[in-house]
Amino acid sequence: MTADADEEIALRVQEGSKEAFGELVDRYGDKLSRYARKFLFGGDDIEDLVQEVFIKAYSNIQSFDVSRKFSSWIYRIAHNEFINAGKKRQRANVFSFDLDVILPQFTAKETADSEAERREMREMLDSSLAALDEKYREPLVLYFFEDLDYKDIADVLHVPISTVGVRLARGKSILRRLVSEKHRHNL
Repeated sequence: MTADADEEIALRVQEGSKEAFGELVDRYGDKLSRYARKFLFGGDDIEDLVQEVFIKAYSNIQSFDVSRKFSSWIYRIAHNEFINAGKKRQRANVFSFDLDVILPQFTAKETADSEAERREMREMLDSSLAALDEKYREPLVLYFFEDLDYKDIADVLHVPISTVGVRLARGKSILRRLVSEKHRHNL
């Protein structure tokens, strides 16, 4: 048995099926939470923000064009919510980042030296990612962590596909430079 496409489920929601919306929440809940954590660098309000995304999606489901991709539509709603939350956080000057969310957990037992090196690397990456401009950080998160393609990212960000490519390339370049500079300073 094949699973219904997101767009088919959205159509059932538009036709009045509340249960169908639950399927979409199940499919996108973890993905949007991961997106929020990586885009906003964690925080206690992530689940509240994701819930707000789903409330807005449900409230506006009738405006969704089922001939388009549902994933791009819901990620656009999330993008707007997360941008607004980021602005509020900047005003409050509260930014934290948990690299445990991004970096894999190693299963082998490490020595104290390797743990210290890993902690140092995380701190270096943490400050580098935090220093990366939002217009470069977000496409990187959407591409590498949310597995969206260039077209979907362009739909989410409302920019041309060529702009997505440029921002990804520049973002990777800037991130490489920032990490390299921090590594040289720590030697």
